[in-house]
Amino acid sequence: MKKTLLYILFFITSIVSQAQVTITPSSFNVTDQITITVSTAAQTCNLVGTSPTKVYMHAGIGDDSNAFGFGVVGNWGQDDSVGLMTNNGNGTWSITLTPSTYFGLNTTQQANATKLGMVFRNANGSQTLKLPPSCGDFIFNVGTFQVNLTSPSNNSATIMAAGGNLNITATNTGGNANYNLKANGTSINTATTASYSYNHTNITANTSYELEVTIGASTITRRFSVIVTPTTISEALPVGLKNGINYNTSDFSKATLVLDAPGKDFVYVAGSFNNWNPNSSYAMKKDPTTGKFWLELNGLTSGVNYSYQYWVVDQTPIANSPALVKTADPCSTTVLSSYDDPWIPSTTYPGLPAFPTASGQEREVTLLKTGQTPYNWISTSFTKPNKDKLVVYELLIRDFDADRNFQDVIDRIQYFKDLGINAIELMPVMEFEGNESWGYNTAFHMALDKFYGTPEKFKELVDLCHQNGIAVILDIAFNHAFGRNPLIRMWMNDPEGDGWGGPASDNPYFNTTARHSYSVGEDFNHSSTYTKNYVKQTINHWITEFKIDGFRWDLTKGFTQACSSGDDACTNAYQQDRVDVLKEYADYSWTLDNDFYVIFEHLGTDAEEQQWANYRLGEGKGIMMWGEMYTQYRELAMGYATQNISRMSHTSRGFTGKRLMGYPESHDKDRMMYEAVTYGNGAGAFPVNGNLTNALNRMGSIGATSILVPGPKMIWHFAELGNNQSIYTCDNGTVNDESATTPGDCKLSTKEQVQWTQNWLADARRTSILSDWSKMIKLKTSEPVFMGDHAISPDANNVKQRIYIYNNSFPTTQLRNVVVLANFSVANLTINPSFPTDVYTYPMTWYDLMDNNTPVVISSPTALITVNSGRFRVFGNQPSTLSSDDFDTISNEIFIYPNPTRNSFSVSKEVKQVEIYTLTGQLVKSFENVSAEYQLNIETLETGIYIIKVTDNNGLSQTKKLIKE
Repeated sequence: MKKTLLYILFFITSIVSQAQVTITPSSFNVTDQITITVSTAAQTCNLVGTSPTKVYMHAGIGDDSNAFGFGVVGNWGQDDSVGLMTNNGNGTWSITLTPSTYFGLNTTQQANATKLGMVFRNANGSQTLKLPPSCGDFIFNVGTFQVNLTSPSNNSATIMAAGGNLNITATNTGGNANYNLKANGTSINTATTASYSYNHTNITANTSYELEVTIGASTITRRFSVIVTPTTISEALPVGLKNGINYNTSDFSKATLVLDAPGKDFVYVAGSFNNWNPNSSYAMKKDPTTGKFWLELNGLTSGVNYSYQYWVVDQTPIANSPALVKTADPCSTTVLSSYDDPWIPSTTYPGLPAFPTASGQEREVTLLKTGQTPYNWISTSFTKPNKDKLVVYELLIRDFDADRNFQDVIDRIQYFKDLGINAIELMPVMEFEGNESWGYNTAFHMALDKFYGTPEKFKELVDLCHQNGIAVILDIAFNHAFGRNPLIRMWMNDPEGDGWGGPASDNPYFNTTARHSYSVGEDFNHSSTYTKNYVKQTINHWITEFKIDGFRWDLTKGFTQACSSGDDACTNAYQQDRVDVLKEYADYSWTLDNDFYVIFEHLGTDAEEQQWANYRLGEGKGIMMWGEMYTQYRELAMGYATQNISRMSHTSRGFTGKRLMGYPESHDKDRMMYEAVTYGNGAGAFPVNGNLTNALNRMGSIGATSILVPGPKMIWHFAELGNNQSIYTCDNGTVNDESATTPGDCKLSTKEQVQWTQNWLADARRTSILSDWSKMIKLKTSEPVFMGDHAISPDANNVKQRIYIYNNSFPTTQLRNVVVLANFSVANLTINPSFPTDVYTYPMTWYDLMDNNTPVVISSPTALITVNSGRFRVFGNQPSTLSSDDFDTISNEIFIYPNPTRNSFSVSKEVKQVEIYTLTGQLVKSFENVSAEYQLNIETLETGIYIIKVTDNNGLSQTKKLIKE
């Protein structure tokens, strides 16, 4: 069964032995000393092997609802001796502890601890040993006093007609115990016995039961419930309502909930507004035409945070499907999670409402609040950059800066402006399972993941980007969803009865098995009208609520129903059904925003991609296709001539318009600079292998031969600083990739913020790349010739790249021809530039566009030009029209950050003086002899915009704008 990425707990009654884990003594109290022993003998769910060097126990203690709820001991991935076990020398490992001390339990926790959970790992956390056959966590009972609820089962829900009866039976160890049965918080029966039995008759309302069993000072509680079948009211759904929450704009005491749950018999709404125990007035009505369930909530208080779940019932479920599913709203815009929320910093999400654990809720609940103050957008008329001029900056918020949140990106806005990019593409920010993730394990497509910040903060980020001419594109995973998604859980195959499972055969949204060969999570069925409606509502939500400028659609190969899992040939072939459905989604996007960016990660056949790239091109549309060129550019970065880069051109793929978003590297492949330094050409005068300086020297050429090619282009974050941190870097700094003999690559591991911790902005090797790329981006986005035609033509060898950019409709008095030369060899070479001759007479003067428009007399169009190893030249028939301010070099640029800021900021290099002026020119603060990254305190300054004058040690000055919040 599909399990959530966090710990999913199994109720195990035996404490003597679970596969290869034993506890001595087998029956123990929380204050007793115990020895836990694990065998590493070969078994399923054992990735640590039979002879590991070290074994760590990652353990927690809690109650019946969460075996890890009272405390967890262990630092995952750290070889720090916390939880380190002793090697017994016979294939077993042991650790001795007293639970109350080991987990630091207080008196209340000691009295209520009933479960001990654990999993075992190697030193860096890349290998685990778990409970076979499900590979879940080992769970053991705590306490010599135990209770067995025999009927109904613990945490179960019994569905019955009004007036029905419920027989409750239980037994306990340790002799006679005091039993107290409560219904909706009121005691209805007590007894002193070791074998309890009671029949509750004539049940007419939903009832939550608690059976409290006490011996001495120890009390164990078992919970279960009865759901009474309501009389579902058939009533037309009010016009204009969408699935999810519909706020009443004129009456903040009301909100209407809508749920599309075909095949279900009835639904209750349980929430904080009815103490999580809904009566018949919270049974949802059913629209006779659409079959949708809906309910208007009344009596709400404006500005108050409420939370709710749906109790969805199918009285005749198919085999292995539950009759009752308690779930958050599929269209939630904010969810609360007991799995993730406790680890979200309050600085990232101030005032995060608490998950209603005390009310006995499990899994996510939906947040509802009426009377919210609308965000005050400053940028109200943003014009998206022309698609042909797009330079997109792909960014993973988790690995971008230290706090890993939206505020970090806001604080670096000046960095983006200095670089010159005009669009940011955020890897998925929708609510995903866990906190630190790439985001492709999406659970709720319309909800922001709270680990990154509040909806208001995200709107602030979008607004600030728009104010600075930067579009915001979201990466979104519509191919699939993960197990917490309500649209999976409402129709799931759950033979274990633990509330988790894959899609059942009656699921109207998902396939039971993937219909393509790149399956992750659970596979959406995009031929389903229900799925299409869900996708379109999600598109509408992000455009209307957050003013998003575009989507990058992840894994579009999965949008077919024509193939099967493992059939690569079918999946990679042209499929008409996905051509059609993806056009339908694009069309819908354009009905909401005529200039909306639609980008597909397809990486498929040219014939299929042409259908989208050329679609509605005459209207200025067309779908941009991700053009991965990693292998080709990596080889060039490594100093080899095995690859050409012709497919960086949209014309090579049969695209009529410039709808190829080419890129040398992205999040999905290792860093070119890591590959170059590790595996590059070690020969020649300028070897790449082992020489970081020589490798970084090539990034300018990488940029020149990619960014300057006409059409949209993409940068993976910190490529502009020559990021050489392997994507397979583990939490402990080691590198473990997909080919490693040690199982469990570290591709998804959270990365150290080396670009800031190592102060790359003070490294001239790296800032020279930043300078080069900034110039190229300014050329691309400002000079009309870069919207023209182009040709890629190596000079007899792929290490000698030539790119011609031209617009023959321009006069020769204008910049109409650009020639890019790049030498990827490990030696200095000469390149035949083959300058154009159709309208030019030689000798003539060309201009070095990357060297302040320096004139260069060219004697002949084929006169050889020397290009140093790893370097490049960019020539234009006329100088660039950019002003000196626009095109000023930033090789000596001094950066200030964060910006905006609240209390302090730093400079990227050691400087002689920093002066702070108001916009009217008044000097309000100054600092002398400032070292790099020293925090300059500005707490006493009023909020507003200031001019920062920075004077370096050579007496040269630069000015910056700083926003004080």
